[in-house]
Amino acid sequence: MKKRIFISGASSGIGEFLAYAYASRGATVGLSARRRDKLEEVAEKCRDFGSETYVYQVDAKDRQVSKDAADDFMEKVGGIDMVIANAGIGNHDDIINGDATAINDILETNIIGVTNTLVPFIPSMKKQKHGILVPISSVASFLAVPYHGGYSASKIAIRVIADSWRLTLYKYNIQITTICPGFIETPMTAGQKYRPFLLPVETAVEKIVRAIDRGKKTFVFPWQMKIIIPIVRIMPGWLMRKFS
Repeated sequence: MKKRIFISGASSGIGEFLAYAYASRGATVGLSARRRDKLEEVAEKCRDFGSETYVYQVDAKDRQVSKDAADDFMEKVGGIDMVIANAGIGNHDDIINGDATAINDILETNIIGVTNTLVPFIPSMKKQKHGILVPISSVASFLAVPYHGGYSASKIAIRVIADSWRLTLYKYNIQITTICPGFIETPMTAGQKYRPFLLPVETAVEKIVRAIDRGKKTFVFPWQMKIIIPIVRIMPGWLMRKFS
């Protein structure tokens, strides 16, 4: 039976290439993002692999629109096997000007957007007694990154929510694999000054797919980050500021 996979934030970056990876495996895929034109381009490439592909223009912050997309996809394909919550943004907090708009948008997109994406699928997975939920967190969930407090905090929240849900949902045979990438060559990281151990998006996606296949609980990569994280966490503030 073909796998039925829904991916948010599928118009570019990790989400786009995950769509290609699973489409090439013959999966039926549902793709959501805000930019319909870009989604349609991704969908066409997925269909070139022979994948049955559905497109949903969704702002992940909108709970009802997210639920409608989930319900429509499951109705069309007869259920769900995996949901990847990839939609997210990584901008500066922009707190110096006294306006909380930027940081609030980061928190809402990266936390509420993930729960809006994943939660509507859980009742079907419970009924089926199987399913995989994949929230995309970040190595930033282990660090306090200057100017990116909202991003780091949102990724911490997602990692902890996933840890909690894993305990809640194990009895329904629902796998939760939290992905914590380092720097990946995507539009989100394109303008950043420091990108240590940068990975091509194709390589990153291969690693993510392998981690999901193996049923990993939390997957932190590249491997160098597992060494760097504890070092950075004990670095003095003055030294951290030199890299900001």
